[in-house]
Amino acid sequence: MSQGLTPEFALGYRWMMLDGIKREAEITKRVLAAIPDAKSDYRPDPCARTGWELAWHLANTDIQFLDAIADLKFDMQSMQSPRTDKPTNVTELVTWYGQNIERGVGRVDTMSPDQLLTSVDFLGVFNFPSVLYLGFLNNHSIHHRGELATYLRPMGSKCPSIYGGSYDEPFVPPVPAETAA
Repeated sequence: MSQGLTPEFALGYRWMMLDGIKREAEITKRVLAAIPDAKSDYRPDPCARTGWELAWHLANTDIQFLDAIADLKFDMQSMQSPRTDKPTNVTELVTWYGQNIERGVGRVDTMSPDQLLTSVDFLGVFNFPSVLYLGFLNNHSIHHRGELATYLRPMGSKCPSIYGGSYDEPFVPPVPAETAA
């Protein structure tokens, strides 16, 4: 059931992944906030999602994954049901995402080692211990955030720094404490 993973591994992996997910969420909020509402219908290709569709997919899926991990169940029906609390503009989306990412991380953070090691079916595609889906969540989020970041300039916005500087937000190294005085 746990694929040879120990409770200690599950707790350590959860701590490491949730710490990273919280830091990534702060970057995601900055990318989401850079979307201009007036241009959120931009799509780089007729087959691509619009900026708004992509932003919602990114934000909503992060929350759905955290909830599914905590519930020990990926349910396609609930994942496809329209949300009654869906934001209608970028400001609402950033707020919604921030509140729900905190709530979802909190739920996963309270799971027991036994729950973290419980195998969970992912729609017939995977069957992993629940804790391992945190890595999948992180990769999925980073993938779509990068995709969304490429939309920003064509939408007339600026790209925030993600992992170091961007043209719009150049990297400025911190000043060492001994030279700052």
